[in-house]
Amino acid sequence: MKFKREQHLKIRVCHLSTVHPLTDGRIFEKECRTLVKAGYEVIFITSHERNEEVRGIRIIALPKVKSRLERAIMNGLRAFRKALSTQAAVFHFHDPELIPIGFFLSLCGKKVIYDVHEDVPKTILNRDWIPCMMRRPISSVFEKVENWCARRMKVLVTATPAIRKRFASLKCKALDINNYPMLSEFQGIAPHWNRKERAVCYVGSVDRYRGIVEMTKAIAQTNGKLLFAGTIAPEHHRKLVTHLSGWRQVEELGQLKREFIGGVLTRSMAGLVLFHPSPNHLDALPTKMFEYMSAGIPVIASRFPLWEKLIQETGCGLCCDPLNPEEIAGAIQWVFDHTEEARSMGERGRKAVYEKYNWETESKKLLNLYEKLLQ
Repeated sequence: MKFKREQHLKIRVCHLSTVHPLTDGRIFEKECRTLVKAGYEVIFITSHERNEEVRGIRIIALPKVKSRLERAIMNGLRAFRKALSTQAAVFHFHDPELIPIGFFLSLCGKKVIYDVHEDVPKTILNRDWIPCMMRRPISSVFEKVENWCARRMKVLVTATPAIRKRFASLKCKALDINNYPMLSEFQGIAPHWNRKERAVCYVGSVDRYRGIVEMTKAIAQTNGKLLFAGTIAPEHHRKLVTHLSGWRQVEELGQLKREFIGGVLTRSMAGLVLFHPSPNHLDALPTKMFEYMSAGIPVIASRFPLWEKLIQETGCGLCCDPLNPEEIAGAIQWVFDHTEEARSMGERGRKAVYEKYNWETESKKLLNLYEKLLQ
């Protein structure tokens, strides 16, 4: 029998993460908050200062640790013990390092969801902290382990259709729930193009693989500036750009709280998503791209087949070679010099988000999944 809303008012579900903070947009703001609003009792086990209730979600705190190894092993074991003590009906975990924990929860007869945020085997190939010679063998071993464990999970939730297809080919039960923006967050922003600055923006963490060097070189060839709201990590990637002439045209805002991101988007005439053509980027759907669209500003994005198709279909921006600063500069300058056309692109992007690329649509898939699991 299918559960009705009033029938699952007391159903307890537990989300687990040793990597993502309490404020994570996908886990806390979207998935956990959606479940709370639907009447579920939601527990989130994550690194935090103390146990408390935040906006209807019960937080069970894990201690903050210094090393990746301690986080994966010690906090993983702590998360496992705390998860079992919750006696939840569904366990929903979000980190690759928690795969063993998810597997053991499955062995205990629990209903377990593995939320795959990224294609980790491909991501490993770009991890600077892993010695170059070791990346491919580690990626291969991880993929085999992940595939073996994934077949034994109740269901997989993936952040993109491409990741879903990978696991579906292994006969896993997989559902893509895309990390699109919530309509309530940026749809209320009034573009006011006559008040915008001669500026483009990048929101989020960045490294050389996400185009910080090319963006800095490109902005130097324009008569505008780059609003950078985020952090550069690792530190040696930061040293690649701070000596460049274009850095004088970068307004570094640091990592902002969500409530201040709207102000950055309001100031900007376009948003940049210029990731390098690495294996883990080609089929990604960066949330920032849809947030720019939601705020009514054009997107200047890497010319990847998937991104180019989306941008051409919606008419929301421009694509260029992410490794070519001159081409990027040309796209930025075009936006500065063609404000009416840029405004129209922004309006088309906002319309596409309102009609299709929004969390309100994706949240229905999440609720349907939980209801089916609990039948």
